[in-house]
Amino acid sequence: MAQPASRTREVCALLTDGSTVRLREACPDDRGRVLRLYQEMSADNLRRRFFAVSRRSGEQAADRLCAPPRPGHRTLVALQGDQLIGVAEYEAVDEPASAEIALAVADDFHHRGVGTLLLEHLVHMARANGVEVFTADVLADNHLIQKVFADLGLRVTRQYDGTTVRGTIRLAPDERYLSAVDLRGRSADIASMQPLLRPRSIAVIGAGTRPGSVGRAILHNLREAHFAGRLHAVNPHAHAVLRIPAYPSVTDLPQPPDLAVLAVPAAVVPETAARCGRAGVGALVVVTSGLDAGQSADLAAACRHWGMRLVGPNCLGIANTEEPVRMNATFAVTRPLPGTAGVAVQSGGVGIALLDGLSRLGIGVSSFVSLGDKRDVSSNDLLQWWECDGRTELALLHLESFGNPRAFSRTARRVARRMPLLTVDAGRSDAGRRAAASHTAAAATPTMTRQALFAQAGITATRTLGELLDCAAMLHSQPLPAGERVAVVSNAGGAGVLAADACADAGLTVPELPSDLVDELRALLPAGAGAENPVDTTPAVSVRALSGCVDRIARSCAVDAVLVALVPTALTSAVGAELVTALTTQAPGGPVRPPVVAVLLDQADRVRLLAAGDGRAVPSYGEPQSAARALRHTVERGRWLARPPGGIVEPAGVDSPGARALVEAFLRRVPDGGWLDARETDRLFACYDLPRPRQAYAVTEQETVEAAARLASPGRAVVLKAEGPALLHKSERGGVLLDLHGEQQIRAAHRELTARLGTAMTGVLVQPMAARGTELLAGVVQDEVFGSLVLFGLGGTASEVLADHAARLAPLTDTDIHELLTAPRCAPLLFGHRGSPPVDVRGLEDLLARLSRMADDLPELADAECNPVIAGPDGITVVDSRVRLLPHCGGDPYLRRLP
Repeated sequence: MAQPASRTREVCALLTDGSTVRLREACPDDRGRVLRLYQEMSADNLRRRFFAVSRRSGEQAADRLCAPPRPGHRTLVALQGDQLIGVAEYEAVDEPASAEIALAVADDFHHRGVGTLLLEHLVHMARANGVEVFTADVLADNHLIQKVFADLGLRVTRQYDGTTVRGTIRLAPDERYLSAVDLRGRSADIASMQPLLRPRSIAVIGAGTRPGSVGRAILHNLREAHFAGRLHAVNPHAHAVLRIPAYPSVTDLPQPPDLAVLAVPAAVVPETAARCGRAGVGALVVVTSGLDAGQSADLAAACRHWGMRLVGPNCLGIANTEEPVRMNATFAVTRPLPGTAGVAVQSGGVGIALLDGLSRLGIGVSSFVSLGDKRDVSSNDLLQWWECDGRTELALLHLESFGNPRAFSRTARRVARRMPLLTVDAGRSDAGRRAAASHTAAAATPTMTRQALFAQAGITATRTLGELLDCAAMLHSQPLPAGERVAVVSNAGGAGVLAADACADAGLTVPELPSDLVDELRALLPAGAGAENPVDTTPAVSVRALSGCVDRIARSCAVDAVLVALVPTALTSAVGAELVTALTTQAPGGPVRPPVVAVLLDQADRVRLLAAGDGRAVPSYGEPQSAARALRHTVERGRWLARPPGGIVEPAGVDSPGARALVEAFLRRVPDGGWLDARETDRLFACYDLPRPRQAYAVTEQETVEAAARLASPGRAVVLKAEGPALLHKSERGGVLLDLHGEQQIRAAHRELTARLGTAMTGVLVQPMAARGTELLAGVVQDEVFGSLVLFGLGGTASEVLADHAARLAPLTDTDIHELLTAPRCAPLLFGHRGSPPVDVRGLEDLLARLSRMADDLPELADAECNPVIAGPDGITVVDSRVRLLPHCGGDPYLRRLP
């Protein structure tokens, strides 16, 4: 539906019951709807809103709320369909940083989260306009609105005065507020997904009578899966399809279905979706491909207007194997087996491959969703569903894009502590990237940003689908290893060597075994066996002796995992239940058995599960490299679970308002954005108390001499750095002259720079010569998809050549900061290497925390580079820096809204 030009852009969000509302600023056209809201309000609710029962109060409120915008006043309205169901406003009265608020919700929509949702968006709008505090006067018996304020998650204080209460709400968001928003969003999201994944009735629209049609295949799969609910076909040219009654239109069905699956031509998808909405359908799955941009937008708009969740378009379909649903609304040939793996993919082909692979392993799926073009339902929705469905124990994701990486990361961090999350790191190439002119931006590759997201969120990222299934088999059947020590047991020396090499290549260790354990193993094994690690049992080993060897190693606590690599012999050809039982048996009262993995070099399958017949299983791989990589992934998951989640670091002495004012002033002067000059950069860094050297900006030769005299202590040299918009890489242009002593050298250096750079040089930056230390790089890059990325690693002129950097998404926790410091290859230099003293690690931690805060405060910060950062035992100094600002139009990533 077209909106009047005077109306602002709408956003959609979910209520607690899963229904959709539209939120936007009020406009004069809304006066009649707002007045109707108050006219239909009960006398008791009118009294609570206006402190008196007066219809005239409603008229005055409608006039005020729907007046043209004025400074310090904003009004938000909530609509469902064509009905206005709620309104919230704030108005700054005495000072710009404080505003009074009022809230009203239609009587029929109480206890559905309308007021809380309006307040969340009002808080976001107010903070963007400099408001720090909300105040509200409410009647003491208005317990509903007081509960809304209390449950918001922000700091609320109350002051009682007879029959009224004055509430004060501090708008600064913190972890408590974000967690409260998460909880509300999760409840609403799960409720909205019920018609999609637990439908009581399904209509397949476009189910043809011709064999081979997509709609017919979906209808067939639903029937063959024995879908528990009502099943209908929609086909205007048939009375039945596959003996299932067919109807001309969705509006002709006996009852509106919870779910409609659309397999119709692209041109009619938007109108078919709108017809479904008018009929009362709860959710849509659109398998149709080939929609153009306009058709996709119209489809999404129809779903938003009628409150339907949408999967697709251009997807394979969805499935839920739980009882009693038994839904297979896909056109895949393979029927998903019931199980505990949740699967979400964007590519239908990848989805088919994963379903086949999981079926071969016997793992099965709990629910499967082919996301397609992701116009609505995304991986965020699925993670929250699996978190609460009571069945899913393992999640597999194939994502080609991220709609809201920060929200995804926050959800994934929480869900990954309950179940393993696996993904394929697709799209690792740098093709198409155009880095900004700085070392930091050049280092921030798309692979690095994704890996930062995965590492922080605890997601196991593999490089191929095969590796994904390798890891799924390991996590499904084995406990997590406590560390990276692996014992290799083999009945052939060469196979043991290959397996040990594979472990080393994967970053695992194959340690020497304790002497007493070696003696015990020799007593168990045939003559000539090697009992060191790798353990060579010889081809003459029996299954019993082999099992006893593995059992003794597993109980020794000398290693964290056991890899059994076997070649076929007459004695071991019957590897099966006997060996698997021995490998998985847990001694009563003994230590928890480490994971055991088999490598059968004659195995045709890449990976399979060897079952013991009592539910236990051992993953078996066709080559040692696959087993070692899967073990490595489980080691990393164990480490992620063992470390504390960490908390956001809040450095002291930060002037966020001052930084905000500087950024806004620069962008008013340079609307398209650009690089700050040296003095602006220094002022911005001063707002975050970053460790900078004493410095001065000079233009003329005489000013340079005088600045050097002020800055340099007796006997200490100075540095001249040419400044100018075109001199981003000063060293490459010969714009940095070091170790200058005395007036004569400084004058000569200034003249040399002037002659070399000409008009490109607008002045020079004068600094005392930095003390010796390790040259590092620290910086921030704003990724258009992932948000702010903080980088750290080796710096100096060789920064890009050596490419020794790590990255994490802002805001950083203390755990993230520790990982940033220890991840680069140069990390040993920081903590003392070969007798050298460690650098000021606390100073580096503080620097990264301040850069993270700056990135989080300023979404306009496109690129901030500190290179080099000189780190020594006595302190940290940012010797050179550059900052680029760009206009930012993105919204709050944590604000509840649908895409």
